[in-house]
Amino acid sequence: MSGPTDEVKSWMTMFRWIVKVIRDEYGIDEARLTRHAALETEIGLGPEQVEDVLGIIGQSFGIRFPPDTLDEVLRLEELCMLASWLKGLYRRPEFISDRFAAACDAANPGPG
Repeated sequence: MSGPTDEVKSWMTMFRWIVKVIRDEYGIDEARLTRHAALETEIGLGPEQVEDVLGIIGQSFGIRFPPDTLDEVLRLEELCMLASWLKGLYRRPEFISDRFAAACDAANPGPG
């Protein structure tokens, strides 16, 4: 698991935190962990590994991802923006559908 979350105060520091999780948990070279990298095809994470990363993020930040998150999030940057929004550090990402945003709100009662 990654280190403390106290320093995560923006989507950029959330991105860095997630990169460290993926690097540390799966031994993936940081050079491959670019903003626009596709989680499965370019980074090489399988669906179960992406689910594990969602679990680590959720547990570390006290947020919940809806079951169909992998249908909405394809790139590392999208995962970062979504996690940041759910944590209240970023505006609602433009790429998510209204249906998915409603599922996020239902999974995370409170401000979002």
